[in-house]
Amino acid sequence: MLNQLEQLAQKALAELNAIADSKSLTGWHIQYLGKKGEITLMLRRVGELPREERPAFGKRANELKRELEAAHDRRAAEIKAQEMEKAFAENALDVTLPGRPVRRGHLHPSTQVLRRIYQIWAEMGFQVYRARDVETDEYNFQLLNIPPHHPAREMQDTFYTTTDGVLLRTHTSPGQIHAMHEYAPDPVRIILPGMCYRHEQITARSEIQFHQVEGLAIGRNIRMTDLKGTLTAFAQRLFGENKPTRFRASYFPFTEPSAEMDVQCIICGGKGCKTCKYTGWLEILGCGMVHPTVLRNGGYDPEIYTGFAFGMGPERITMLKHGIEDIRYFWGNDLRFLRQF
Repeated sequence: MLNQLEQLAQKALAELNAIADSKSLTGWHIQYLGKKGEITLMLRRVGELPREERPAFGKRANELKRELEAAHDRRAAEIKAQEMEKAFAENALDVTLPGRPVRRGHLHPSTQVLRRIYQIWAEMGFQVYRARDVETDEYNFQLLNIPPHHPAREMQDTFYTTTDGVLLRTHTSPGQIHAMHEYAPDPVRIILPGMCYRHEQITARSEIQFHQVEGLAIGRNIRMTDLKGTLTAFAQRLFGENKPTRFRASYFPFTEPSAEMDVQCIICGGKGCKTCKYTGWLEILGCGMVHPTVLRNGGYDPEIYTGFAFGMGPERITMLKHGIEDIRYFWGNDLRFLRQF
């Protein structure tokens, strides 16, 4: 049996030296040194030998196996070098050519508009106040003068959690109450940016998540004229000094009186088009004087303090500035859209 093993090893070594590619080399290893290879099976037959011949056979068999493994590794290195040299010869590589430029990323269009909004309000003396995304029904509705069964709740389809009274905020307005509780009775001048969530059908004009920037100013003797002047100055800085604006009466439970602010249509210049529904105006935000009940819930005496609040959507403003007709582009991660900004 030892002679058979020697002959088998010589045969394997001869075939190994004749191999010229990696695929054949892998097949050779499986044939001779694999779990069911010829050398491996020969080693398993040691039990067939007489007891006194087994040590010599086993010793020599292991030596032959190690020799074949070493020969295999040497041949593998030689074949790899030959294949690499051949590949370089057939596919010449000019290492002096410049590398491909790496495309740099940039800020998302919503983030760009958000930062511009922050900058404008910072210049006007407003600080950024961060509030939480997960709220209670008390802060999201009740303290904002929207008690249970109030009709205004139908304006906001809410994501409720499995915990009773806990929900995803439908607007950034609950942050007003948190800020009032923190600063009362001192004056407040803040903006509250963040993500809002509403259980709505996703269309070209509505999404289940969107950014909002709330604003709040509270102090003594703040009037509606202060609100109009402040928001007009903001719109002129954002859209241009000569861009006309207007205010229309509206309704919000947490402000009284309430209004909506429009800016002249950027697309048609006020002549009327599909984007502005042929009115010549585009709504950019809602606003109003803080309701006395909300002031009282926040810790301020409405007989002494007054204030104004406003809320705007950065995605909507971006759509108006650039003539974007579908809000779903902001969350679709389509590089063809994002690279335009």
